[in-house]
Amino acid sequence: MSLEHDIKSMVESLGLILYDTAIVTEHDETIFRVNVMADDGVSLDQCVEATKLLSPLLDVTPPVSGEYRLEVGSPGIERKLKTLNHFKHSVGDKVKITTIDTIKIRGTLLRVEGDMITIDDTISMLDVSIPFSEVSKASTFFEW
Repeated sequence: MSLEHDIKSMVESLGLILYDTAIVTEHDETIFRVNVMADDGVSLDQCVEATKLLSPLLDVTPPVSGEYRLEVGSPGIERKLKTLNHFKHSVGDKVKITTIDTIKIRGTLLRVEGDMITIDDTISMLDVSIPFSEVSKASTFFEW
């Protein structure tokens, strides 16, 4: 089993969904970031609970060599969409996508079927379906 699989299992035991993990460096500090989601949002208490659950695992199987800080949180209302699962968890959200041909699509993510992503495009006023393999960059956005 991989570390990510173990983290996923532990997070799911709390009723949360593992969105992604990342190793980042900020202000000369290494951070192991674990982003989690829930259907009704993620509370601070759930993040604390996940941190307490994951810490012993990461003490035994560290994600990086050397010192790091564990950070458990929500990916946020405006988040990058990097995987097909990210798109599946974002159905109903507003998204902006740039294809590998630099076509821009912006609208509500309607559905994900197989590897096809369908968006109600506010630019063309049409439902646009594109294969996931054609996505160069994507994220959710919130209209303030």
